[in-house]
Amino acid sequence: MDRIILHCDLNCFYASVELLSHPDLRDVPMAVCGDPQSRHGIILAKNEPAKKFGVQTAETIWQAKKKCPDLVLLPPHHDLYREYSRKVNAIYDEYTDLVEPFGIDESWLDVTHTLHLFGGDARALADALRERMKRQLGLTLSVGVSFNKVFAKLGSDYKKPDATTVISRENWNELVWPLPVGDLLYVGGAARKLLKQYGITTIGQLAACKPEMLETLMGKMGTQLYDYANGLDRDPVRSRYDTEPVKSVGNGTTFPQNLTTREQVHAGIAVLADSVASRLRHAGLYAGGVQVTVRDPQFHDRSRQRQLAAPTHLIRDLTDAAMELLYELWKPPSPIRALTVTAIHLVQEGEAYEQVDLFSSGPGKEKQEKLEGAMEQIRKKFGADAIVFGAARPEKEEDPLP
Repeated sequence: MDRIILHCDLNCFYASVELLSHPDLRDVPMAVCGDPQSRHGIILAKNEPAKKFGVQTAETIWQAKKKCPDLVLLPPHHDLYREYSRKVNAIYDEYTDLVEPFGIDESWLDVTHTLHLFGGDARALADALRERMKRQLGLTLSVGVSFNKVFAKLGSDYKKPDATTVISRENWNELVWPLPVGDLLYVGGAARKLLKQYGITTIGQLAACKPEMLETLMGKMGTQLYDYANGLDRDPVRSRYDTEPVKSVGNGTTFPQNLTTREQVHAGIAVLADSVASRLRHAGLYAGGVQVTVRDPQFHDRSRQRQLAAPTHLIRDLTDAAMELLYELWKPPSPIRALTVTAIHLVQEGEAYEQVDLFSSGPGKEKQEKLEGAMEQIRKKFGADAIVFGAARPEKEEDPLP
């Protein structure tokens, strides 16, 4: 028996919530954005009139104002958005216990075993949900209805705003395959660019590829995308009350000023590695690998990752590995706007001990474990800022290298 899955996407969520308090702006171009005076000044959401001017989420404010000089800018109110997100998901809970949020404004609902309680017609249920959301909360939804999560999400994206799209066993080839490959879940800019090099620009062309070829090009992600394009996704809808295994632990930051020296970058990496190491300790996890992402002032991201010789949660190990990766991506004085350090290939504490014993570097490693363990105890007692790893404290800045 096919599953019946809805993907509900709140239209222009941040902007829609703000418009509840500013109904006079409903018909004029308006956007929610970060601080226009800071480097975080990007568009977070926009209303439909702003969309008609080509204003896009995540572009800078000056780019948006260039397209639409009369664009009205409002500051974000994240507590309010979280409050409305809770209200929306509480409504979804009345229809099924399988509600899986995908960000603050999207959720999957598996109504396979409850649809009969609401009339038995999936499209009618989606339409009823849209009407209820407008009447009760003043927000609009786009809803995709399908037999798996990937196609349900494609359905909610297919027609906006305030629409229902059904992607069924009978019509999915006709609806899905002509779509751009970038519309498929998890096909980001880098994957899209790679696939384009091989003439793959639509989901249908991706579906026609041999899975072995895609695996060679993209690893496990390639075979996953093959399944997605061919309607073979079987990923379950998980209740938000179910704990999902942690797959990675990362931290990133945008710096107030571009980093241009090795000393600045090392200090930034060390701070991020310290945060990641602390979170790993609290979760009883060890990193089997590290990934570093560098963003330049033009918002171009580049990433590298590698397996570690042995699982670790030590700040020193994470910092050293991250710096090695960084030097594959960056040469001073090229400016760095933002950095992210991510622990990947995570293993539980018990599993890690067996592997660490095989590769341990002896007393030095034990001493570092005791040192960082003591740091954690101090932080628990006196606060997170009570003590920092030495390399995390910026030293005197050096001049940019020639």
